[in-house]
Amino acid sequence: MTELDPVIHAQARLRIVAALATLQPADSITFPRLQELLDMTAGNLSTHLRKLEDAQYVQVEKTHKARTPVTYVSLTRQGRRAFEDYTETLRALLARGIPMIDP
Repeated sequence: MTELDPVIHAQARLRIVAALATLQPADSITFPRLQELLDMTAGNLSTHLRKLEDAQYVQVEKTHKARTPVTYVSLTRQGRRAFEDYTETLRALLARGIPMIDP
């Protein structure tokens, strides 16, 4: 049996990846908008994004718009594939169901 990806399986990271997976592959979202959508603190979101970035599941791009710093977050191709694998594995686990245990 294939196991669920532990990088994605943590609740906060699953929420992040699921939100990013709704974007088109070439699209990104600003850090504050993602923070607002997920109702996470900046520090918590940053910590989980770093873990996802280390796994090469997300790309974090820091740039400037005029003189204002802007951070964009997007799901990488590898991250999108990992999320698809995760959801397939989860569906397979749910389809099998949990065997009844006789008392």
